[in-house]
Amino acid sequence: MTRTKIVAGNWKMNTNLDEARALAVAIAGGAGAARGVDLAVFPPFPWIASVRDELGGSGVQVGAQNCYIQKSGAFTGEISPWSLVGVCQMILAGHSERRHVMGESDEFVGQKVDATLAAGLTSVLCVGELLGERQSGAALDVVTRQLGAGLAGVDTGHLDRLVIAYEPVWAIGTGVAATPDDAQEMCEAIRRWMTDRFGEAGQAVRVLYGGSVTPDNADELFRRPDVDGGLIGGASLKADAFLAIAVAAGAVGV
Repeated sequence: MTRTKIVAGNWKMNTNLDEARALAVAIAGGAGAARGVDLAVFPPFPWIASVRDELGGSGVQVGAQNCYIQKSGAFTGEISPWSLVGVCQMILAGHSERRHVMGESDEFVGQKVDATLAAGLTSVLCVGELLGERQSGAALDVVTRQLGAGLAGVDTGHLDRLVIAYEPVWAIGTGVAATPDDAQEMCEAIRRWMTDRFGEAGQAVRVLYGGSVTPDNADELFRRPDVDGGLIGGASLKADAFLAIAVAAGAVGV
């Protein structure tokens, strides 16, 4: 089964408005070199509309880094997925910084996935283990637990708007990436879990790797058969690095 690779940039809590616009312009200008790859960026909330406008007709999609689980109401400071319809195309759920810094539970992450899908947007569910969990041999148990809770409300009709991102927490922003074999092993296990849960339709869901992906290691990571692209952190804040990673994904193909 062929799956188009995705390279998505999570800008986290970085950039001011001018920086976000300039970064979007640079990415839009070079996006054409990444052939056969879906590109997306996740700017901070205040810049989403401006970044969308700067990306213009480049084909680069825009996503939000977070959302709340309700359509509307007295939830000061929160953003409804329904408010983002027409503004962006996808929303992250379960990023490790939301789980481990903000204290979001597996079940709450699942509610965010459900709300995003109900609003008609694409959900990018992030899963991944802590260093101690990997060292103790519990990595797969942690990831499958997160998948089970995160996708508890999902059925096969939603799978065309679902992406999974495997991000080992110990590799995020540390400069220490999982080896290509480590990434392949877990992405393959995730795909196997998806197939067990959803049948053959689960094979079509794209599984990304995230965690210290750079232009230097992207090619080797993306050549693994179950790694369908990357969720890029630090390197996505530099247009040349982000685009080099995207070009590497395109060179590998589907």
